[in-house]
Amino acid sequence: MSHKFYKPAKSRLQRSELAVPGSSPKMFEKALNSAADYIFLDLEDAVSPNDKLSARANVIKALKEINWKEKGKTISVRINSLDTHYMYRDIVELVEEAGEKIDTILVPKAGTACDVYMVDCLLTQIETNKKLKNKIGIECLIETALGMSNIKEIATSSERLEALHFGVADYAASLRARTTVIGGLNPDYPGDQWHHGLSELVVTCRAYGLRAIDGPFGDFNDPDAYTDAAKRGAAIGIEGKWAIHPSQIELANKVFSPPKDEVDKAKRILDELKKAAKEGRGAAQLDGRMIDAASARMAENIVKINDLIHNN
Repeated sequence: MSHKFYKPAKSRLQRSELAVPGSSPKMFEKALNSAADYIFLDLEDAVSPNDKLSARANVIKALKEINWKEKGKTISVRINSLDTHYMYRDIVELVEEAGEKIDTILVPKAGTACDVYMVDCLLTQIETNKKLKNKIGIECLIETALGMSNIKEIATSSERLEALHFGVADYAASLRARTTVIGGLNPDYPGDQWHHGLSELVVTCRAYGLRAIDGPFGDFNDPDAYTDAAKRGAAIGIEGKWAIHPSQIELANKVFSPPKDEVDKAKRILDELKKAAKEGRGAAQLDGRMIDAASARMAENIVKINDLIHNN
């Protein structure tokens, strides 16, 4: 391991993240009672310009009046992007009126470290002025070519930063990529056209201690394709995925939950290596295969996520 170490962000269970438009308050109670680990109340793309102000008021009301914590939900709010005139009022009104109820702010279309700095600065000033005890985290959507090219600088831009999300729809538009379904695969491409972006995001998150989250899959009438996309992400280290429809929640929860046999094996690995350590050995054998310190680190990851699931 390098002597340089980045402290991991706060651990949060984020297998499934349900997107809820702020302009649709009738969906808030359904989200509360869903099986989603994470909920983000959206003020950006899912809200039309004519509804921006009322959506903000709806979200503030929902934050103040609904007991999200009681149902084990982590609550995020996606603000409008920094190139709009809605953004600063989003942060000011949300945090001044309901800052103690917000876990994280989701910043769309983050392009540079300066974008994150601006949000951090506003949050810090409001929290200080209002004497808020809750320090709100920041999550960023990487969904433009600029954001992906600056991803490492964004990842180290703020101590508040907890996670990076892959925003595949705007990313495709930014690249001028040809797509058929948001988050789906183009049959003209020989493989997974999103692999490079997701892989870059995962590597960056793991290097700098952040959570790595995949974004939306547009066709909620195709559960098999959603599951396949989630499995591809999970295979390279993604730990959760958006659900833009309630039917996608359980699919995400299943894919990003380690199966029981995997958890049992991870615990056996850790037990065998503990025995080996007591005997002065750095490696051991399990089921005819060698296991060592690297095996322990992989096993610990599995046990940790399992503990989060069952303690949530």
